[in-house]
Amino acid sequence: MDVPVSVMQLNNPPALSTPLILDSLPDPPLTEEVCPARTRQQIDLMLLAIEALDVGGSEAILAMAQELDLQSLIKNRVTLWRLRSTNPLRRYSQRRPLTLAEAKALVIIGCYLTRRLTVLIRQLLLAYQQLSDKQLSPDHHFRLAEYLERFRAHFRSRMNPRRAAVAAYTSDEALNELALRLLSQLLFCTGTYGMQRFWTSLFDGEVA
Repeated sequence: MDVPVSVMQLNNPPALSTPLILDSLPDPPLTEEVCPARTRQQIDLMLLAIEALDVGGSEAILAMAQELDLQSLIKNRVTLWRLRSTNPLRRYSQRRPLTLAEAKALVIIGCYLTRRLTVLIRQLLLAYQQLSDKQLSPDHHFRLAEYLERFRAHFRSRMNPRRAAVAAYTSDEALNELALRLLSQLLFCTGTYGMQRFWTSLFDGEVA
């Protein structure tokens, strides 16, 4: 007996389609559909800098995931934590891989949030340059000092001090330098094709 097409479709629902916005980032020529350790590390640090800029950073990430229709990849706070914990430098690093689709979602969300913070990022980098020219410490600028303090606190509470790469950032000065370097990377992401260039840079040296 012939089965109506409508019934067949009900019994075999189509697989969820990949969010179209992921197509804005190219697939790197990797042998597997998972991200290298360095890529996972850099994505997490990028988001860490965003959280240091915005007190509600983690909630903003989830809100942006919904706004960009990426809930299929980042469903809730637990899912977000698991994805970011694929960073091998984390205290509670997850052994699960980070797929390219998940990595794209995190980068796209991070870049969209960064665009909203463009004015603040420019102000902080300009303030740092002016302080450096006068040979003054970042403590002389309240908002810059606040960003650096929050970044240091986030880094120290979430990263595993037993990792050699983490141990290199024991001093405030080293962490401040990392935080400022990430701030420059965030500004880079706000430019024309900045998101695509940042994405490509995550795989430098990782592909043939």
